[in-house]
Amino acid sequence: MRYVILGSSAAGVNAAKEIRRVDRDGEILMISRDETIYSRCILHHYLGNIRNIQQLDFTEPDFTEKYRIKFLKGREAVSVNCREHAVLLEDGERVSFDRLLIATGSHTFIPPVKGMREAGNVVGFRNLCDIDRIKAALPKASHVVVMGAGLVGLDTVSGLLDNKVKPVVVELADHLLCKQLDKKAASVYEAAMDEKGVKQYYGVGVQELFTGRDGNVKELLLSDGSKIPCDFLIVTAGVRANVEFLEGCRVETDRFGLLFNESGETNVPGIYGAGDVSGRAPIWPVAVKEGIIAGSNMAGVKRKMTDFFASKSTMNFFGIPTMSLGQAEPKDETELVETQEGREGYKKIIHKNGRILGAVIQGDLSYSGVLQQLIARRIDVSKVKKPIFEIDYSDFFHVSDNFEYYYQEDTKDE
Repeated sequence: MRYVILGSSAAGVNAAKEIRRVDRDGEILMISRDETIYSRCILHHYLGNIRNIQQLDFTEPDFTEKYRIKFLKGREAVSVNCREHAVLLEDGERVSFDRLLIATGSHTFIPPVKGMREAGNVVGFRNLCDIDRIKAALPKASHVVVMGAGLVGLDTVSGLLDNKVKPVVVELADHLLCKQLDKKAASVYEAAMDEKGVKQYYGVGVQELFTGRDGNVKELLLSDGSKIPCDFLIVTAGVRANVEFLEGCRVETDRFGLLFNESGETNVPGIYGAGDVSGRAPIWPVAVKEGIIAGSNMAGVKRKMTDFFASKSTMNFFGIPTMSLGQAEPKDETELVETQEGREGYKKIIHKNGRILGAVIQGDLSYSGVLQQLIARRIDVSKVKKPIFEIDYSDFFHVSDNFEYYYQEDTKDE
């Protein structure tokens, strides 16, 4: 059996490890445009000179040898022939497969803002080469602007501050981390950045970009009519799935990215997908889990993505630990919101009909373990006769005669 994996990040690497765990004899080829294996989640540490390139590698030192993987690095797939079960590389080489995993990830999306795509000194924050460009430009840059205040945007700000650079942040939403946090939790990070000299614009977008005679960006026009100086722009506001090479083949995609089921399989038998290439849950734990599920099924052991809560983000910007689970804001008046503030920090839980839909915790994260169990097991918290922030494991876990923990749904009906 020949397994071909396109991509060498979280999904691809974990798929390869799972395939080898199940199939000791199959041939595994990993193909990637990257020259090295590295974690994109810690690229800001490379920017901040906290880690070198070798320290970005999240695999064992002998990864390819240990799992007997042939790594074709610095190579890129340009098309897939479903009928002939083959991948065509940009150098013309044709690689056949019995099972194929598409884990090609995503790329920075440069929005169609007037002047932005043509200007120089505009870069994303997605790949190692992006960070090298930023590091090379910083000594000469006086006005660095970060476009976007999501997780990648705050990573970028952290790396820039480590370089003694105080950037300007421009975010279209009315607060940072709008997908993960409510305004209350976000304001703590906003205040921390303000203390560090980071100027922030919220509720405005970049409307136009102006360049100098050298073709490089020099000024931004914001949607409120104001102008700010900018000689280096880092775009973190969005990504697009790397599925362009699938055009013309039978593998289905949509406007977000690659389509695959809970087993990781696409509409074409023998071809699987995992990770950011789906364009739906671009976070590391999801990519890892999807890679494992796909790898297992590729090797013949049936598994499904049914036991994982995908909408989880843990962050610790500026020494302030925060966790987001599910939705950060209620969607309508039928959803109940409970909050708690004190010396230990801030907690917020959104629930409906006894089921927790989302939560935000900032400061002491010790309660997050209980919350994750409540969400994962879909426990009806209305059956627990105590305040929601005082629920502990003893309220839904019980100990059997042999001292094993178990959960029984009906024990709180008494």
